[in-house]
Amino acid sequence: MTKLLRNLTLLFGAGLAGALGAQSTATGFPARPIRFIVPNAAGGSTDLVARSVALKLSESLGQQVIVDNRPGSGGIIGTELAAKAAPDGYTLLMGTIGNIAISPHLYRKLSYDPVRDFAPITQLASAAYMLVTHPSLPVKSVKELVVLAKAKPGQLSYASAGSGTGSHLSAELFKSVSAVELIHIPYKGGTPALIDVMAGHVQVMFNGIPSSMPHLRTGRINGLAVTTPRRSPAAPQLPTIAEAGFPGAESTSWTGVLAPAGTPAAIISQLHGEIARVLQNPEVKTRLSANGAVPVGSNPPEFTAYIRSELAKWGKVVKASGATVN
Repeated sequence: MTKLLRNLTLLFGAGLAGALGAQSTATGFPARPIRFIVPNAAGGSTDLVARSVALKLSESLGQQVIVDNRPGSGGIIGTELAAKAAPDGYTLLMGTIGNIAISPHLYRKLSYDPVRDFAPITQLASAAYMLVTHPSLPVKSVKELVVLAKAKPGQLSYASAGSGTGSHLSAELFKSVSAVELIHIPYKGGTPALIDVMAGHVQVMFNGIPSSMPHLRTGRINGLAVTTPRRSPAAPQLPTIAEAGFPGAESTSWTGVLAPAGTPAAIISQLHGEIARVLQNPEVKTRLSANGAVPVGSNPPEFTAYIRSELAKWGKVVKASGATVN
């Protein structure tokens, strides 16, 4: 009897080891290169974050992570492509405040749903918008700007990178919280918008920190505040919008990694762990900091909850602003 039990134990152990070995081989992810779809143009701030992470992720995974830029229609083209990809972990999407939290409220017809069609992996980074003004505007603080705007209702204008962009809706949120009237002047991109602010054609803008800093140093624009809950390491001298007296006007330009819905939980977990480690790499931290961004590395449930909160928040702002695209 003892000998029989011993033999059965040996057979069971061998079978279990074989099964585990087969499972390990079957789930040996990744076995080939991974496509990382970035629904923005190459060279922009979102693309720079993606490439910084992809480079180090390739090293840690032992497989190349290829950045695939698919810009167009406010990020919709690339996002739709990712939503239709096989849920096997070999296609990832760069999610942003635009394609995930804002576009679903701007476009009446989208072929993707940001909650239903994606499995969040991790939030990569967050960055502030900077409230900037032309030097000719006689204000040195956000409160002074509000006082001036209320004294001259409808006479001050603000530039944005385009209707429905983060810079547009950040300004609309600020208008709602501060109860001021500012005229919206949309541009085809942040660069031409900032150029007109520096030229004095428009007085105010909520702009990204990286493109603001060089002109802040030369005095071509003034910085009044940043929009994140905490001060930006790139501009620590500027107060947050809440510190400046307007809590509730916070807005964050964020990026994150998502996979198509249905991607196995084990792969989601593995990717989260690897990306979180990449975000702690000193070289990656330096690159993100130079871009005005702070690494996050939240886990999938945390990122899921954050996306839902951002959808709710910006849905209200879009509705109040009346912004639509189609």
